[in-house]
Amino acid sequence: MTKNYQKRASKEYNKLRGIFQWITCTLVYGTYYHIAFNLKIEGRENVPKKGFYIIAANHTSAIDPFLIIHATRRHIAYMAKIELFKNRIARFFLDVLGAFAVDRSKLSVSTVKTVLGLKQTDWCLGIFPQGTREANGSLDNINKGFASFAKTLKCDIIPVAITGMTKDQRKIFKGKMKIKIGKPIPYNNNIEEMITLWSKKITELSEGHI
Repeated sequence: MTKNYQKRASKEYNKLRGIFQWITCTLVYGTYYHIAFNLKIEGRENVPKKGFYIIAANHTSAIDPFLIIHATRRHIAYMAKIELFKNRIARFFLDVLGAFAVDRSKLSVSTVKTVLGLKQTDWCLGIFPQGTREANGSLDNINKGFASFAKTLKCDIIPVAITGMTKDQRKIFKGKMKIKIGKPIPYNNNIEEMITLWSKKITELSEGHI
């Protein structure tokens, strides 16, 4: 892995990459999951069409990022653990979809610069506060990073709850997948308060069925 995927210039978040996101996430994934797994989306009206926001969702499966992009109708650059970029196929899709690598053991200067540059574009920042997939539906092990970025960047957090997407729940033509989007959580200087509000909102949106 010679390219530094932790550092991405704002010019990389261009129209061409946005079109590729739309084709992949809406035309392909969105269409397939609506038909095969009865995907339902609620709360799209809560997503501003313009402006920089952090999209923060619970994490239950590898398809979450694709379907959240489809659900929100916003271009989203996701933080992805650096280990994923070691696989050639995964690295290709992560790259062209605009994701950037993050070393979970330490926050690099490159990551911070990428996020700061992203704010100058019409894209949003996508983060899964749990860091890794929690197939059991718990909201444990929440990383404070997303709230810290909200405080630093002075941007609101859009909570997104995902239900019915674990591997065991994905039954073709019998699935009950749902993505529910809440109203933006205003940023403030109290990181713990933002984390508590996000957790509470995700629980409410999922109706206890994460």
